[in-house]
Amino acid sequence: MRPGGQPNMQQMLKQAQKMQQQIAKAQAELAEAELTGTAGGGLVTATVAGTGELKSIKIDPKAVDPEDVETLEDLVVAAMHNAAEAARELTEQKMGPVTGGMGGLGLPGF
Repeated sequence: MRPGGQPNMQQMLKQAQKMQQQIAKAQAELAEAELTGTAGGGLVTATVAGTGELKSIKIDPKAVDPEDVETLEDLVVAAMHNAAEAARELTEQKMGPVTGGMGGLGLPGF
């Protein structure tokens, strides 16, 4: 703060630009990351990008029982949930240090 309580706008702009670069870097790292979630002891594996985008589902043939489709559906949902949770944790890890101090400023998305 400068005398009189006025913030230094040039310094604030530099900080905002630096934060924008850090966010872009973190977003790029998240887009490149692949995380997996499993269910049923590995019978179903879901792979998602760090952004949450579904990349693949792998289903062990042992999990396929025409008489019990509901269990397979539950396993797919559980694997997806597990992978999405891993993506959320990675997002917090990558974005938290960049945006951690911004929550109180009322900036959208932070």
